[in-house]
Amino acid sequence: YDDDTQHAFVGDYSGQITLLKLEGQTYSTITTLKGHEGSIGALWWDPVKRWLFSGASDHSIIMWDIGGRKGRTLLLQGHHERVQALRYLPLSRQLVSCSADGAIAVWNMDLPREEAPHWLHSDSCQRCEQPFFWNIKQMWDTKTLGLRQHHCRKCGKAICGKCSSKNSTYPIMGFEFQVRMCDDCYSTIKEEDRIPMALFHEGKHNISHMDMDLSRGLMVTCGSDRIVK
Repeated sequence: YDDDTQHAFVGDYSGQITLLKLEGQTYSTITTLKGHEGSIGALWWDPVKRWLFSGASDHSIIMWDIGGRKGRTLLLQGHHERVQALRYLPLSRQLVSCSADGAIAVWNMDLPREEAPHWLHSDSCQRCEQPFFWNIKQMWDTKTLGLRQHHCRKCGKAICGKCSSKNSTYPIMGFEFQVRMCDDCYSTIKEEDRIPMALFHEGKHNISHMDMDLSRGLMVTCGSDRIVK
């Protein structure tokens, strides 16, 4: 909720986030944000940067640059379970996130980051041009079996398994664990491109809520195991 503008952000089970304008006893829908493939588990709004952070059951975090008005979104993938708590620290420019498996991630948001590409659609591999299994016509014409479609996380191209045989981290796009890359993109990644831009810690319990006392440098977490740390 933004107290100055009286805007509220509401996340739902479909993964959609609705921006509402509150006016007295009524409200109006301004827009909806769609990017997650699972239910929203946590939201955090920074009124200065005008950044909205959302975490979901698809294990991902998205930073929505509301203030930039350019539609920029940054994907952050480092969790392996539902993201259930978020907190942005403006002084250190870090985002703290917690997930259901007890993982605590600290993301450096002061470093330059790139948007992950949208996945492209094609009836054949965009590298070797072999047909995918639903492309009956090309399969018949070339007398070949159709292949399964994959996507390169760096360029977004639709590719076959043979043309995407390697995995790599790519933190500048938010991929802190290894993801599929096409062979062309993999060959362009240097070792310095793999330097992590987030730190991960183990909370050792299912974290459902988290808060911080910045003046004392303390964090408190509570979970479904009824334990407060």
